[in-house]
Amino acid sequence: MPSWSKISRRVRVPLGFAFAAAYIWLARPTSLSIVIGSCIAVGGLCIRAVASGHVEKNQVLATSGPYAHTRNPLYLGSIILAAGFLVAARSWLLPLIAAAMLFAIYVPVIRSEEAFLREHFPEFDDYAAEVPRLFPRFRPHASRPNSFSWHLYWKHREYNAAIGTGLMIAALIVKFVWLRK
Repeated sequence: MPSWSKISRRVRVPLGFAFAAAYIWLARPTSLSIVIGSCIAVGGLCIRAVASGHVEKNQVLATSGPYAHTRNPLYLGSIILAAGFLVAARSWLLPLIAAAMLFAIYVPVIRSEEAFLREHFPEFDDYAAEVPRLFPRFRPHASRPNSFSWHLYWKHREYNAAIGTGLMIAALIVKFVWLRK
């Protein structure tokens, strides 16, 4: 029987689409909530974009750029992105569902990914001792110099997050207009 972390890795994307549908159904946006929430969401999107341009998956332990401040900048960016959409939605139920998904899906995935990194990169334990798992520290970890790579951004298809964000903002605007009728 597969472990929960393996199951959670497989179901996180389909559950994300199901959550997006529930999100639009439960959202009660206003023009102000859309503007404020979108600004927060774009901040999370930017963190994800910068992180994706610094990671060479399964080849080198990423410790530069945002990885010098947090071990999981992609997840941090996703959480900020989600928080922005929760602000935009103005629904009391959605944050509860999002929190349940965070703890049921993303916490096991993060632990599983860290076990993989520990197994494949001997320097991971030293890095993990200095850099927090999720919430960033201000002083960066001393790491090998590495700059952002647009090639990596495109290779990891991070533009899909930007497209999804744009579609969600558009859906919120449509919902706002529909609610005003």
